[in-house]
Amino acid sequence: MLKTLIATVTATAITLSVSASPRDRDYVDIFVVKESSETPTVVVSGNVVPFKEVTLAAQLPGRVKFIAGIEGESFEESTTLIALDEDELLAKRGAAYAQLAAADAQLRNAGVQYSRELWSPQSSGGPGGMGIPNLFDQMFTRPAEDFFGQRDRGAERSADLYASGTRMEQARSAILQAQSEIRAIDAKLRDAKSLAPFNGVIVEKFVEEGDTVQPGQPMLKFADVTWLQIDVDVPARLAQGLQPMSVLQNAATFDDHPEPVAVRVAQVFPMADVQRHTVKVKFDIPQGVSKPGMYAKVLIPDFSGPAKSQLPVIPSTAIRYRGSLPVVYIQNEEGQPELRMIRQGKHLDNGMTMVLSGIAPGDRVYPNPGPDIMTRTRGQ
Repeated sequence: MLKTLIATVTATAITLSVSASPRDRDYVDIFVVKESSETPTVVVSGNVVPFKEVTLAAQLPGRVKFIAGIEGESFEESTTLIALDEDELLAKRGAAYAQLAAADAQLRNAGVQYSRELWSPQSSGGPGGMGIPNLFDQMFTRPAEDFFGQRDRGAERSADLYASGTRMEQARSAILQAQSEIRAIDAKLRDAKSLAPFNGVIVEKFVEEGDTVQPGQPMLKFADVTWLQIDVDVPARLAQGLQPMSVLQNAATFDDHPEPVAVRVAQVFPMADVQRHTVKVKFDIPQGVSKPGMYAKVLIPDFSGPAKSQLPVIPSTAIRYRGSLPVVYIQNEEGQPELRMIRQGKHLDNGMTMVLSGIAPGDRVYPNPGPDIMTRTRGQ
């Protein structure tokens, strides 16, 4: 098919006769536009993005005390990239440990008091001594108080045991509270450091050492640039013909790599943009082709129209740009150069480019327009 295509789009050079005017002798080569039977394509633009990228934001207020490096430096996973001042958190952590020690002492003391009340109740105590008063008190006074209902020593002992048990539970609660405060402070100490989630490089810094940050404020952008992708918004009618893992040959060009390269459909997002009616698509590109942030163009096959269509093709050298708009110079009916804006399509392997609109088969195009042609059409 390629040989047939090449034969179809072979340039037809027309040499002006010797009797032509001197004004026309400067433009010797003319290319007559031919048709090419090829699946139409549409050029969509996008940007090169890393395969993985994260923005590290502050989780708590503080002052930046450490940044691992500058843009472009590589770091391994779990490396500390940025750290906030943590003196206040360390002070709170020390206070929490002091509360934990105090609560532990209260628990041990409450346990001792409970054991004493269990084996030597305070309600059974009385004046000490071996004399007659103490003996009389134990033999007559206490039984008489219990008999007449003036005092219930069993109830007093139960109350004392319950109070001792309550003090033990309060001490245990104080220990749990102190431990919870320590865990919360430890979590904040972890949030004070931002670690690399994967192997990558620093793409952009938003803060410097000494800056004060607030929760949610972006501090650093980190990315894995081993593999790159093109992020484009494709019209919904074109996205229907893209299948994940399919390869588009010679479909992408970049500002820093003008030669077309093959791309692979990495991901077709399931939801379209509600305002622009486009679908986000990501394409994998070969390593070493471009850099993150570069502008890229991708030729998307248009399967929504006829399977084959007769499209004009012209030499790629005939295309010039005014800003970002592609134009060509054609020879009008008077034999003079004329500027024509086009909508370019796919670049072919034989040095030709398909044109979606702007010219028609039979038009006469200058394949290598020189300065004289551009000067004569400058006012158009």
